[in-house]
Amino acid sequence: MGNHFQTIVDLHATPADATALAARGLDWLVAEGIVRAERTDCVLGAPLGHPPGPLWAKAVEQVDWEPSDGLKVETGRTVFHGGQGDAMYAACPHCAARVDLYTDEWDAIEDAWDPFNKAIGTWRDSGQAAVTCPRCSRAGDLTAWTWDNDYYAFGYLGFEFWDWPEFSPGFLERFARALGDHRTVLVGGKF
Repeated sequence: MGNHFQTIVDLHATPADATALAARGLDWLVAEGIVRAERTDCVLGAPLGHPPGPLWAKAVEQVDWEPSDGLKVETGRTVFHGGQGDAMYAACPHCAARVDLYTDEWDAIEDAWDPFNKAIGTWRDSGQAAVTCPRCSRAGDLTAWTWDNDYYAFGYLGFEFWDWPEFSPGFLERFARALGDHRTVLVGGKF
């Protein structure tokens, strides 16, 4: 069965302001009643997280079921990813050309993956990396490439919700505004 997660990644957060933005985002979520301020054993991969608040339903598309786990706030350079599976393709930030990374049978296309694997490792180590598009031959910052189903995001701040119903677009927009009108992306997946 596994556990599902949704991570709202703030793509504008810098290493210098990630901690302050994390507090700002958490304060907003608590004030809205979406999560509780107290921390409990309610998330995977961390000793403590913030359990769902009394008004958690304000954040979700459909109230099919109540969240069973909570929120983990992640600060620091992180490669956020969808867990099981992978992205079928990445799209160039300059020309929007799609670089297929897998065949229809889910066999990795090694020549296509190699520059991305190298760039992901470089970004993880240094916070900077680029990939040259095979179509337009322009180098694009790894963080500007888009991924099939938003499988990857690279950033310094993520709000990781475990086992919640899908978030509503309205909630995601309000949360981005609460972070200072920052550009965010939703990375969802399963472990």
